[in-house]
Formats: sequence, structure tokens, C-alpha cells
Amino acid sequence: MGEIEGTYRVLQTPGSRLGVQKTTGVSTLEPGQNLSTAMASSPAKTHERDLPIKIKMLDNTVEVLDIESKYYGQTLLTEVYKHLNLIESDYFGIEFQNIQSYWIWLEPMKPVIKQVRRPKTTMLRLAVKFFPPDPGQLQEEYTRYLFALQIKRDLAEERLTCSDNTAALLVSHLLQSEIGDFDESEDREHLKTNQYLPNQERIEGKILEFHRKHVGQTPAESDFQVLEIARKLEMYGIRFHLASDREGTKINLAVSHMGVLVFQGNTKINTFNWSKVRKLSFKRKRFLIKLHPEVCGPYQDTLEFLLGSRDECKNFWKICVEYHTFFRLFDQPKPKAKAVFFTRGSSFRYSGRTQKQLVDYIKDSGMKKTPYERRHSKVRASTRALNTDVPKQSVPFTEGLRTPGSPASAAVPFHSVHSSATPTPVLPIFAETSPSSLDPRAPYTRIPEKNTAAPAEAAGRKLMQQPGSPMLQGIPVDHPQLSSLMLKSPLGLNPAFQVNFNTAGQGSSPLLSPVLSDAGSARIEEDDEMKRKRYPTDKAYFIAKEILATERTYLKDLEVITVWFRSAVIKENAMPEGLMTLLFSNIDPIYEFHRGFLKEIEQRLSLWEGKTNAHVKGDYQRIGDVMLRNMRTLKEFTSYLQKHDEVLTELEKATKRLKKLETVYKEFELQKVCYLPLNTFLLKPIQRLMHYKLILARLCKHYTAEHRDFADCRNALKEVTEMTSRLQHCLIRLENFQKLTELQHDLIGIDNLTAPGREFIREGCLYKLTKKGLQQRMFFLFSDMLLYTSKGVTGTNQFKIHGHLPLHGMLVEESENEWAVPHCFTIYSAQKTIVVAASTRLEMGKWMEDLNMAIEMAKKSTEKSDMLLENSVCNRSNRSSDEVSLEQESEDDIHSSRSSLDRQSHHRANTTMHVCWYRNTSVSMTDHSVAVENQLSGYLLRKFKNSNGWQKLWVVFTNFCLFFYKTHQDDYPLASLPLLGYAVSSPVEADGIQKDYVFKLQFKSHVYFFRAESKYTFERWMEVIKRATSSPARSSLLLPKDEKDSHTD
Repeated sequence: MGEIEGTYRVLQTPGSRLGVQKTTGVSTLEPGQNLSTAMASSPAKTHERDLPIKIKMLDNTVEVLDIESKYYGQTLLTEVYKHLNLIESDYFGIEFQNIQSYWIWLEPMKPVIKQVRRPKTTMLRLAVKFFPPDPGQLQEEYTRYLFALQIKRDLAEERLTCSDNTAALLVSHLLQSEIGDFDESEDREHLKTNQYLPNQERIEGKILEFHRKHVGQTPAESDFQVLEIARKLEMYGIRFHLASDREGTKINLAVSHMGVLVFQGNTKINTFNWSKVRKLSFKRKRFLIKLHPEVCGPYQDTLEFLLGSRDECKNFWKICVEYHTFFRLFDQPKPKAKAVFFTRGSSFRYSGRTQKQLVDYIKDSGMKKTPYERRHSKVRASTRALNTDVPKQSVPFTEGLRTPGSPASAAVPFHSVHSSATPTPVLPIFAETSPSSLDPRAPYTRIPEKNTAAPAEAAGRKLMQQPGSPMLQGIPVDHPQLSSLMLKSPLGLNPAFQVNFNTAGQGSSPLLSPVLSDAGSARIEEDDEMKRKRYPTDKAYFIAKEILATERTYLKDLEVITVWFRSAVIKENAMPEGLMTLLFSNIDPIYEFHRGFLKEIEQRLSLWEGKTNAHVKGDYQRIGDVMLRNMRTLKEFTSYLQKHDEVLTELEKATKRLKKLETVYKEFELQKVCYLPLNTFLLKPIQRLMHYKLILARLCKHYTAEHRDFADCRNALKEVTEMTSRLQHCLIRLENFQKLTELQHDLIGIDNLTAPGREFIREGCLYKLTKKGLQQRMFFLFSDMLLYTSKGVTGTNQFKIHGHLPLHGMLVEESENEWAVPHCFTIYSAQKTIVVAASTRLEMGKWMEDLNMAIEMAKKSTEKSDMLLENSVCNRSNRSSDEVSLEQESEDDIHSSRSSLDRQSHHRANTTMHVCWYRNTSVSMTDHSVAVENQLSGYLLRKFKNSNGWQKLWVVFTNFCLFFYKTHQDDYPLASLPLLGYAVSSPVEADGIQKDYVFKLQFKSHVYFFRAESKYTFERWMEVIKRATSSPARSSLLLPKDEKDSHTD
């Protein structure tokens, strides 16, 4: 009596959402047995009568599946997923209501009839079981569509509680997905016949107002927006389980990816993170959470909650076990050895794939991507491929082809509406739908693997003449019977990661990498040309498209501060209230303005391309009026931009003063979403004004004075020029301050690098002559001193200062002949004399010119730099020297810094100094300023030197680096390519590239090819990369702006 009935030990996965590889858990499968063999070995009497099981899908269609009475739950799940062609199936499950009328999940390892008491009359339904924290983790557009349907169901059932505004916004995106662009009469009619929310008439006006703003948005984009909004709600994916605590207070328990949650009403009052939980168990109707002693102390380590009944308690315990295994573990649980004599407690364990295994499987298995129909949608069908995530405004580059392969599974008869070459039973649909498989409103059904060639070809011939239907090898992409499949593959920068063939059981194997088969290349080029012709070819259109692409990147950059960093500091309560107000009251209004501005640009480009059904009056093939209206509005935000100086300064002071904020700051910079140093993002609003100025100048240059858009563009240029002239000096000062603070974080041995009056001039790699010969050192030139450093030996990637030389009284001379070292020069200072060598004569010239310029600046300065050095450089003894000081190179210097290196475990990749170190080059402050002006975003096709095909990627060029994303909606880059040292050129004949608009990037033996969509886009990518990576020698901050422009040109 009173024994624990079920126990699950939560094996720890510290610091990792998915856990460590050795963490496994326990399974009920016998050793050597998997789900397939377990199902196959289960007894099934063929003579027994079939059971008709009714399953309600997420689109509210009801389908009937005849199964044998002894079938296990896993068999039913497999057949449903197979019927839907659902690849990311592990996120889903089948649920049903038991006798007590609460929902429970169908267990895979038990027979269906032992779980569902009255299978003939019970309605089962497909539902999302595991809600990932970020919808970007869902690889398939089809999966995101089903998730959006789940959100729609949760709204209707009042599970997803939210404010009226949020509910209206969600419904407006669902409307856009289902009926397309805004039409008031059609919207009102649709809302009358479709109930998205209880009492939705109350907020119908808000719904229509929001829907009006979504013109041109594709169904796939609408689904993504629904998930983006929903995931930020507290009730996202939450399923309440009524309970009470020890005092008898009524509460609700729930489970999510992060742990067990406790709610009072709809308010979350506690979270027991998986990392804090040691064991979960239940005893009758008591649910027990055993915490680690360090969380609550050794005497109060077990929390107890009382649920309504034993069954409810066990049901919740099972859900917790499954959630922990799915989100926290790397591998499937190991089989649990069966007891010889007796067992005690529940042996239930999760038996599916973990999220990590699922993500890896989708990336590596080369699963085919099939088309699907949106049941309620009046817009065209979607194709499950990478290019469906791309906005309408982008020219669609067709991806590679997959060879269809048939997954092996047991044959279970689904009643189907689909007609093929062989007769099949008819599926009873318990909802209004067209019986024709060619009706775009018909529900999506799985196409049988065999005997589909004839109907597919016939359908292809029927639709061949329809305008706007992109064709792929003679079969319409938009058609539900499409059997030519599209490629979607993870990004990889390693050229060796190319093609993997699996010949077992297939005559023609699928490709497992982002490349095309040679057979498909010719047809794809024809498709590209055909699609390209349907878009405007005017240069102004591509300039407007550049505004759209860079605005999308800019808005994502603002979200790093307004969404991600805010969330980090609030979670840890790390920032003082005054600084919070100062920071976010300045950046939030700018962010909100640009959200609306981006919507306007998207709508205008959609109208320009003629891809909307909205009735628009007047001429919309221009962008000047949109720019002028928004530049005038943006002038009102100048006061906010002028406060960025204060924001940066106060943030830096606070991180030095408050250890907790410093920790949060450093940890945040390690996150993938913070792909640049954090304070760089605070400069983006002012830098964006410079981009507007350059783009508008390009538009004005392109137009003739008589063009209808010229006047608006010229006036918009005047407005933005007025703003930039006021903020120019502020930007130069802020960029210098930002660079100094960035170096402060990455250099060990200096405390106050941001001293007043100090200006950064150049950083880069030189070789210093020591007693061991030439040793690589990283040099940093400022307006008052020269620092040289070596790279740390720990994992921090910081640089330790070896010496500092004041510029006052310094002399620089070329000394190649004296030392017989190429590109060598000598630096004489009051402290010591050092001999250094550059990698090339050009590099030597840059350093000598900048050093002489800085020395002249120091002479004119009234303040002596020695005073700054005494206060800033930590405990560095000044060695006396003769004519030349040869540094004794020993490990003692490096090992002496280990304690400080260990204390500062901060590490940022891809900072300019690290790239300079590895590429043996240097960068000046002028190079940074030029790079700021030369930023670009957009879709490109990428090809490795030895690969056979092209992969489509969203590419962002900023800070001398290319960042690669799967789509423009992704929050963080998948990979990056620093371009310092790379040469950009057009391919030569030996490269074998027979395509237009291709440019080549090469550094030594590393070669990449990138293909743009138009001549203008190709020229822009070539221009910005050349300007940013081929810098002028001169790098003074004191040059006038127009003179500096002439240098960069």
C-alpha cells in the first residue's frame, strides 16, 4: 500500500535543450527490438472482423480506416501519417476522449481496442503533440500548415487564450491563407460561415483592418506568421490538467519543451525546468516532482500535486515523460531488461524519435517533398519545397529534383476520394468538399505510389495551357498529383559534403545534398528563364526589390535588440529600470515604424509584379511615393536617433558596473541570433539612413527628369540627406566608440580602451622579429598608441597584450635591405624599437601610411598619450632596450594569462580581428565605414567548385562577411563566410559555368560560385563585395565625407 506506481528518472542534460549524447532514458522494447519488428511480431488474426476507425484530421475532414481488431496504436499512427505523406510525423499524435471526457493520447505500444473502449463510435482526431519553441525548427512547409490548423483549432476551442488584438491578428492571417487578399464583402461572407473564435462578431472590424494589411502575402507566409505570433503567447501549446497543491489551492498543471508548468487560472506562477528536475513519479492520484537538492535544499526537494483521479495523474505523468524524452534527449531510449519474477510500477516510456533524431533524419535522409492541397484555401496549391518559403516578390529559382522512392509499410485500406488507373474505394468525407481531385479546394490526399503516371500526365496536359502554372518536366508544379519532387536540404559550407547515393531497393536514388542531378539541369534552366520573363525587367523594379530585401534584414537586426535581448535581460532581471527605459523607449518606436514600412514595400512590390487580386487604382509600378511618405515620417524619429550616443555609453558603463548584466550581455553574444557584436545592432538605425540615401540616389540617377517617379524620389532623397547630414558626425563618433568597446571585450591586459579622445585607426596581422625569428602578432593602431598582441591558448579566442608603444615621438622607417626580410619596416619609439614584416607590399604601405598619419595627429594633440596609457594598460613593465628589442618568445608569457583567460570565458566568432589573424591581413576604420555603406541582402544560388548543381539561399552581406540563411524569415544564420582576403570576379572558361549573372569568390583553393537573378542584382553583388573587401590604403577618420567617397570609388 502506498507504493510508487510509476517513476521516471530525469537524466540530466545541463546547458543543452536536447541533452548530451550519452543520456538515453529507458524503453519498454526488448533488446535488439525496434518499433517495426515489435509491430510485425504482434499477433494478428486475419479472420477477425475489421474495425472501422473514424479519425478527424486537422482540416476537419473525417476519414475512416478499417483496421484489424488486434492492431497496435503504432500501426494506426503509421497509416495515418502515410496517408497524409507526413514526413515530420513525430510532432503529431492521435488523441481521443475517454469515459471521463478528457483527452488522452493513443499509445503506440498498446492495441487500439485496449485503449479505445468503443472504437466504432469514438471519434479519434489528429493533433499536434509536441510544440517546438520556434516554428523555424519545422523543416517542412506542410508541417507548418498543419501546425497553423492546430492553432486555428485551439482558438476555436478557447485553449489559446489571448487579447482581442492578438486574436484578430491571428484570424486575419488565417483569412489571408484561406481566401487570399482582402476583399471586404468576401471577408464578411466568409466570417459569417466560418467561426474562428467564440463571439468573433465583436472583433470583426479589427480582423478586417488587419487583413487589409496582408496584401500579397502567400499562404505559406501566413502560416509562418500565425506560428510566429502564437509561439510568443503564454498559452502556446499548453494543455491544462486540473490539480491542487498541498494546501488545496486549485491550480492547473501543464508541460512544455522547457519543463513542468504551474498555472493559477491562465497565469503562469511557476516553472520547473527539466534541468532542475531529478525524478517524476505518481502514487495513485498524487503527482510528485523530485528536485535537485541545490534547487530547494535537501529537506524540501519533493513537490506534491493532487489530480482528480489515478488515471488523470498517470496520463499527465506519461505526457511529462514523453515531452522530456522528445525535447531533451539525443537518442531513442535504450531497451529496458524485462524482470524475471515480478515488476513494480509502470514501465511506460516514450518509444518514438527524439526531436534531434527527427531533425537529423529530415536533413540527411533525402525524403521526397510532395505537393499538398490546402483544404479551405481558395488560393493556388502549395508545393512542399524550399522555394515555397520564399516571398512572392522573389524570383523563384527552381531547386533540384528528387527521385521518388516508396516507403515500405503495411497496406491498410484508407477510403479515398482519389481516382487512379486502378479502382480504389471511395473515402467518406464528413464535410462539404468537391469529389473532383482537380478541384483546388479539395482536401489533400495521398497519391498512391503506383499506377499514377497516366492520370498525372493527363492532368498535366489539361493544365499545360493555363497561364501562371509553372511546369517541371511537363507536369504542373501546382497540381496535387505532382510526382516530380523538389529538393530541400540543409546548408553546408564544406565542399566535401556533396552527394550520397543509396542504391538499395531503388533504380534511381535520391540526392542527399543541395545539388542537382545533371539530368534535371537543362529543364530547370528553361523553367528559370520562363519564370524570369514573367517579372518586370525595369532596373527601377530591381532597385525597389533591393530596398525590400535589405529592409527585411534590417528589421531582423532590430529584433535582436527589441525581442531577443529584451527577453534575455527581463528573464534574468539584469538591467536597471532606468537603463531599460532609456534603451527600449528609443529603439521600440523605430522598430514599430519599420514594421509598417516593410509591409508597405511588400504590398507595393506585390502590386508591381501584378500578383494580387486586389483592385488597385492608379499606377503602382513605382516606389518613390512610398519612400517619400515614409522618409517624411522618419524625420520625426531623429530625436530618438540622436540619443543612441547616450544609450551606447550608458549600456557600456552598466555592463562594467553590474556583474549580472555583464554576464547576460556576454552570454547573449554567444547565441546564434546575435551574429554580430551586440552593440553593432544599436548603430543600425542611423546606418540604415545612409543606405536609403545611396539607394534613392541610384534611383534618381536611373530615372529621367520626366519620369513620373523622379520627383518623389528626388524629394525623398532631399529629406533623407537632411537627416544624414545632421547625424553624420554622430555616426562617426558612435562607430568609433562601438569599435573600441568591441576590442575592449576581446583584448586582455587593458582596462579603459574607450578613453575620451582615443580613435581607432587600423587592426591587422604583422610578423614581429623575436629571438625565435618572425612571430605572428595582432597589431592595433589608435590615435595615441600602438598595441601588439598574441592569441590566447584557451577557448576564449581573446588576444593578450604583449606590448604598447605611445605614438608621441615615434618614427617609422622601411628596412627591407637592413634585415633582408620582405615587406619589413622598423618602428622606433621612446620605449623600444621593434622590427615587423607585412604579408605583402600593399599591406606594408597601408601600415606605414597610417602610422605616419597617426604620429602627425599625436604631435598636434595637446594631451600626451602617456597619461592615457598609465591609466589604461594593466601592469605592463616597460623594458629598456638598445637600438632594437628582440622579444624573448617563451611560453611563460602565454601561460601567465591563463587565470585571466579562464575568468573571461567569453568568445565571439567571426569578429574582424580573428578573420584578420587567420587571413593575414588588416582592416582600417575607413574600411569599416565603407563596409557599412556596402551591405546587401537577397536570394542567391550557390555552387561549390566541384558540385554539380545550385542551392538557393538567403544571403546577407555585412561586416565583411556573407551570412547564409535558408529563408529571409529565419532568425539566425546557418553558416557564414568571411570575405577578407577573397577575390571576386566573373568565372573564366576553365570554370565550366555556362550560366548568366554568376560571380566567383576565391581565396587560395577555396572557390564558390553565386548566381543572381538579374543583371542589376549581379552587378550590385559584385560592386558591394569589391568595395568592402578591396579597401583604399588611406584610413583617416578626419577625411571629409565627400573626399572619403572619392577614395572608395
